[in-house]
Amino acid sequence: MESCRTILESGLNTLNLPHTPEQTEKLLAFIKLIAKWNKAYNLTAVRNNEDMARLHILDSLAILPHIEGKRVIDIGTGAGLPGIPLAICLPEVEFVLLDSNAKKTRFVQQVILEL
Repeated sequence: MESCRTILESGLNTLNLPHTPEQTEKLLAFIKLIAKWNKAYNLTAVRNNEDMARLHILDSLAILPHIEGKRVIDIGTGAGLPGIPLAICLPEVEFVLLDSNAKKTRFVQQVILEL
């Protein structure tokens, strides 16, 4: 998971996104949860944790500077992307995550409980 940490921190710095150590830990915990649940629920085709950091977390956070307002809805969130990473890094904004797939909704609910 150290390589994931390096990828995340390097990517966040490259994107010039402010972040705290606590946020980095939550993002890493989110990657672990995706990897764990992905085995049973097929949440994403991406299986490698390092690729998840690059392709899911950093891609989700790339839009962070463009988020305006105090409420955001993520329609078709799937595995909680981009909503969960954005919510981790913007705790002052209320995020609503919506998906029609029950197994993915259960996963998102579990992530919210654990993080």
